[in-house]
Amino acid sequence: MVADTFFAHETALIDEGAQIGQDTKIWHFCHVMPGATIGERCSLGQNVFVANRVTLGNNVKVQNNVSIYEGVICEDNVFLGPSMVFTNIKNPRSAIVRKGLYTETYLEEGASVGANATIVCGVRLGKFAFVGAGTVVTKDVPAYGLVVGNPSKQIGWMSEYGHRLDFDDRQRAICPESGEEYELVDGAVSKLS
Repeated sequence: MVADTFFAHETALIDEGAQIGQDTKIWHFCHVMPGATIGERCSLGQNVFVANRVTLGNNVKVQNNVSIYEGVICEDNVFLGPSMVFTNIKNPRSAIVRKGLYTETYLEEGASVGANATIVCGVRLGKFAFVGAGTVVTKDVPAYGLVVGNPSKQIGWMSEYGHRLDFDDRQRAICPESGEEYELVDGAVSKLS
């Protein structure tokens, strides 16, 4: 299916009512539900599912085999690695219906989630947070925070370009790629330049 404003592979299922932004690409075997909102210039890799009440901002990249369940909100420039997992109920049971109890999960601008990571519902990933491959996130991650492991543990900070930040004795760090400067104050990172 090629719409006037976005591309969808012929095997993709786009339910009527789904809102899809300009220049978005939806690849093989994807399913987008009618209540989903997808921004401009997004890319949904093969076998991606996007549920009702999911919002993806502009330029969100979703790699193959990702299911984005109801209650997930991704701001602009979020990266979701291959086969990463979202949950939307904290205590699922097959015999107990909890469809009205979906818990919101929020990914702020520029957050990156590595391959095979799991994001347990109800958490918030701060601006440009970086979740390592295979990590299980059970609590909020601060802006620019780097987390790894099961359960996740913060081991450092990342620049907006995805480089580890090495803070000096003045609590300043420079991204080796962009040259942008960051400051660490009271356990929070901010970009200075």
